[in-house]
Amino acid sequence: MSAEIITTDGALEPTTQPPALSAEDSLRAEGYALLGALLRAPASQELLNLLAGIEIDSARSPIEHAYSTLQQSASHSQASSVSQEYQSLFIGIGRGELLPFGSWYQTGFMMEKPLIKLRQDLAELGFERQQQTHEPEDHVAALCEVMAYLVQEHSNEQQQRFFRSHIQGWILRFFEDLQNANNASFYIAVGQLGEALMQTEINRFNQPQ
Repeated sequence: MSAEIITTDGALEPTTQPPALSAEDSLRAEGYALLGALLRAPASQELLNLLAGIEIDSARSPIEHAYSTLQQSASHSQASSVSQEYQSLFIGIGRGELLPFGSWYQTGFMMEKPLIKLRQDLAELGFERQQQTHEPEDHVAALCEVMAYLVQEHSNEQQQRFFRSHIQGWILRFFEDLQNANNASFYIAVGQLGEALMQTEINRFNQPQ
């Protein structure tokens, strides 16, 4: 299979044209990709403008409500303030308010056994990490981008296996922490979208096949 490459900013560059997806899977992949973009780097003004233009037909489901909240938040946000917020939340001086890494949430430490297992599974899937990459592969943005790829290219069983092994056990705590972070404003809405999407995925994967 062709390999995906985790680039210096944690993004994944597709090397193949994905097959046609169902409407449901297209929305899932887009949701994961959006979360990856929002958590990998501060949202640009272009992205904020795109989010502000989202049209929501209804807000009946948790995901629809979360997208509506994100749309409203983006329409009242500027890239400069979002960049400062991102800096405080995830970078800081020494470290940010939050550590968005799977190993940290699962063990309380960075670079622990969960990261070793993740690297093994990524290698089996055809991913490789570039040497210039500064963040470890269990950064929440990278994991969302991996899931976006899996939804497009792999079976439901493989998606479920990866999600349960590397995401399900801690991801809701991260998005709850993001919503409750002292420095969060725009990213409260990002946390709400993440929580809604991940809870929907947990429910989906727990349904009898």
